[in-house]
Amino acid sequence: MGTFKGVQVTQADGKLSAQVAELTDADLDQGDVTIKVDFSTVNYKDGLAVTGLGGFIKRFPMIPGIDLAGTVEASSHAGFKPGDRVVLNGYELGVTHHGGFAQRARVRGDWLVKLPESISNRHAAAIGTAGFAAMLSVLALERGGVRGGDVVVTGAAGGVGSVAIAILAKLGYRVLASTGRASEEAYLRSLGAAEIIDRATLSSPPQRPLGAERWNGAIDTVGSHTLVNVLAQTKYGGTVAACGLAQGMDLTGNMAPFILRGVTLNGIDTVNAPMEIRQRAWARLATDLDPALLDSMATVIGLGDAAGRAVQVLKGAVRGRTLVDVNA
Repeated sequence: MGTFKGVQVTQADGKLSAQVAELTDADLDQGDVTIKVDFSTVNYKDGLAVTGLGGFIKRFPMIPGIDLAGTVEASSHAGFKPGDRVVLNGYELGVTHHGGFAQRARVRGDWLVKLPESISNRHAAAIGTAGFAAMLSVLALERGGVRGGDVVVTGAAGGVGSVAIAILAKLGYRVLASTGRASEEAYLRSLGAAEIIDRATLSSPPQRPLGAERWNGAIDTVGSHTLVNVLAQTKYGGTVAACGLAQGMDLTGNMAPFILRGVTLNGIDTVNAPMEIRQRAWARLATDLDPALLDSMATVIGLGDAAGRAVQVLKGAVRGRTLVDVNA
């Protein structure tokens, strides 16, 4: 039985520890597809996993990593064969099922998406759950009738925000990027942002039910007061896609944006999104995201640095996307 390396999170006396371990196939979960993993990526949820915040991991030991991209090695699933390039986001990967921070994975084929020819395994990982959430958010705006004009993106320098800006700008929207990191202005403009907004103007407790109408739609990664203020400044008939809660899970607002301006609040779920929507999102990512911009927002680390970087992502200290080369 061959061995492979993976990050393993263990728990002892209520404390979590994450380290690279030598593993065997016996350490893998049940599933009908075995994958040679090339890349994973680091997301906010991975920070929750390695720190233990919120009881994110449901069993131990656990291989974290809510994303993976790689090539099928073996399959008893009718939809996949050895050599197929695949990506997996969500389905409680790294929570109840071993995740992508390892050189091999065994999963259910029903969870996998075959990668479009134009998306490499590296780019698929760079997109990851964050980019997947960004694309789902853009699709939500389109369903809500927002097909142009101003769109605000909160948490703009993070993974979701970075990909969302790049997609929206390519599609012809005028993007307003909200960030608390003024030093990232040049980076955000390079992705296509037309205007930079200081995060502080949105993150304080709301002072009134409605504000001036400023944007046609929004992609919010922050939640809490920020989301309430975004809703209050959305134009009549606009749509807001909510896909994150970096500021908090609370939503202490009012009904005015919904009943006086007809604003729609659309929740974005990356974990259990139906396969039809997943395939549609990845097909659009193949055409609506500039690979060069994706490269400009991505950095690459090895397995040994994955846990530490996840903590930094949780603190909001990392811009763009972080790939984990599991073979480095």
